[in-house]
Amino acid sequence: MLLNLASVVNAEEKSVLWGFISRYLPDATPENAPLLDQMTDFAVNYYQDFIRPSKAYRAPTDQERAALTDMVTMLDGLAKDTPVDEIQTAIFTIGKEHNFENLRDWFKALYQTLLGQDQGPRFGSFVELYGIDETKSLVEKALAGELVSELVS
Repeated sequence: MLLNLASVVNAEEKSVLWGFISRYLPDATPENAPLLDQMTDFAVNYYQDFIRPSKAYRAPTDQERAALTDMVTMLDGLAKDTPVDEIQTAIFTIGKEHNFENLRDWFKALYQTLLGQDQGPRFGSFVELYGIDETKSLVEKALAGELVSELVS
């Protein structure tokens, strides 16, 4: 999960990851969780060496665009403490409602348009860790075409 988080936030330093970790584990700090701190170092280094060079965002298709628009609406309606299984079910339902023949294609579309990768985490868990508002913003950036050109530099 740390690798996926490092990937989506384009982590250049571990303090960015700690900002998210502290929301999920408020009592954890680099000082009292040295193993987790070391893992954040590894995640940032791995991201920089292996993931960043191969990231390739793509624009959503019309079908995906409609589903992502509904995802923004769904995320807007979620409480901050919505259980991860409810988030996952809501995302799954959007894929079904938009007639993805194979729901794996819906999740692959999420990974490719939002994370710049062909695969990723269980998406409900990702939303819980990354944050509902942050995920909504990420989806809006994908819909606006901002992610496709983000790593061109």
